[in-house]
Amino acid sequence: MTTVRAPGAPAEPVLPVGRGWTAALSLANGAIWVGWFGPLQILLASQAKDFAPGAGMSKESLLAWVTGAGAVVSLVANPVFGALSDRTTARRGRRTPWIVAGTAGGALSLLLLAGAGGPWSMAAGWCLAQLTLNAAFAAVTAAVPDQVPRLQRGAVGGWLGAAQILGVVGGTGLATAAGGITAGYVACAVFTVLGVLPYVLRYDDLRLAPEDRPPWSWRAFVAGFWLSPRRHPDLGWAWLTRFLINLSNSLVLLYLLYYLRDRVRYDDPGRGVLVLTAVNSLTLVATVVVGGVWSDRVGRRKPFVVWSGVLMAVATAALSAWQTWPGAIVAAAVLGLGFGVFTSVDFALMTDVLPKAADRGKDLGVINVANALPQVAAPALAAPLVNDLGGYRTLYLVAAVIGLAGAVLVNRIHGVR
Repeated sequence: MTTVRAPGAPAEPVLPVGRGWTAALSLANGAIWVGWFGPLQILLASQAKDFAPGAGMSKESLLAWVTGAGAVVSLVANPVFGALSDRTTARRGRRTPWIVAGTAGGALSLLLLAGAGGPWSMAAGWCLAQLTLNAAFAAVTAAVPDQVPRLQRGAVGGWLGAAQILGVVGGTGLATAAGGITAGYVACAVFTVLGVLPYVLRYDDLRLAPEDRPPWSWRAFVAGFWLSPRRHPDLGWAWLTRFLINLSNSLVLLYLLYYLRDRVRYDDPGRGVLVLTAVNSLTLVATVVVGGVWSDRVGRRKPFVVWSGVLMAVATAALSAWQTWPGAIVAAAVLGLGFGVFTSVDFALMTDVLPKAADRGKDLGVINVANALPQVAAPALAAPLVNDLGGYRTLYLVAAVIGLAGAVLVNRIHGVR
């Protein structure tokens, strides 16, 4: 087993991590995203189409209800498991036990979804998948500020972002190519497990000595999840900008399958989603690592986040104005360019504004609420926009305005250049 040299848990890391460590952590991150996005892009939508007539609602409403319920679970799970990992004194370290347990639970949850017989079992399976996979994701994310120096975080964030989007593509591809809903869930579950093994088997985690763990108090534990924007304004603005840009992106993705089927009239919408995801991924991969490395070298974060957000808003507006298959391809490509830079540099920016080293897992979990909360807000916002207020043209125009607002508000962060 290879040991990564790093300082104790509360300290800021100073020794660079190696390529092997970065590659293994990135693969684990991508595997978790396979477990999420195979269902989100293809499988849940397909099940919603099958179950909606018996549930007495539209496929759009059923999908929104299930994904929204899962997102509520994610809102709670990510910061809670992050906080628990901060306090973990296991022999294998603070983060690794949660990566292992969360991945195993996530795989079992996907297998339960494969056997879902109706909307209630579908919702229960997805909520359980969100609970367990968020335990693993919270621990993977916290490993970065634990072990990566500040001036290397843009690059590491870039590789994590590349793995994330490849996980989205891989999950979509597995769900599409498997040949059915059950086979799709099984394929995603197997890949999720295999993807985390190199990291947990090869690399040691940082350990927290029992005497360094603070005394347990329910009141202090719960109170710790409130990070006051007054006391930590940079963190507050960073959280808001991430929320708005992710909300815009969630609005784009939520009904993409239905957009291609009902508005673009694409013959095979499932294949269309896969093609658009692949195009988006190619352009994202072209910028995600480059953007992170460039940000590290110039020592600046905000300009990269601002202009990537603006570019994404322009691409989203194109989906509103140019509702054709070529328009969708162009928009997917431009979104990838912007989201690549945003993914790596925003991650580094977030780690730069963390208030307290000892609470990295919990604080990153609170920050990651800005990733999960849009999944709750997007269905509630998107359904009336599509059904009652102008359809997909209005949906994507609103999404563009929201994303642009997030890009502009990055300038309110003063402690990071």
